[in-house]
Amino acid sequence: MLAITRYRVPATQTDDFVRTAQEVLSAVEKSPGHRSGRLGRAVDDPDLWAMVTDWDGAGYYRRALGAYDVRVALIPLSTLAIDEAGAYEIVETPEG
Repeated sequence: MLAITRYRVPATQTDDFVRTAQEVLSAVEKSPGHRSGRLGRAVDDPDLWAMVTDWDGAGYYRRALGAYDVRVALIPLSTLAIDEAGAYEIVETPEG
């Protein structure tokens, strides 16, 4: 399962956002079912950011978000998050 959360971050908040996002990624890294996590910035829109994490399944992701240290780290980012679907099932493509 792939989790993508996009954020609209004003330039004046970039440093704090990156620091906090890295704290979130460090917190979820310890969670069962976590595979990887990374932070990216849109090339053509520097205020648009994405936090992408990969999980063994949706249940692992949801349980990780419920952990106290993860929730505490995520709270400052919530005002910057774009309200949209963020959990994606991985669809394997046939080899051709």
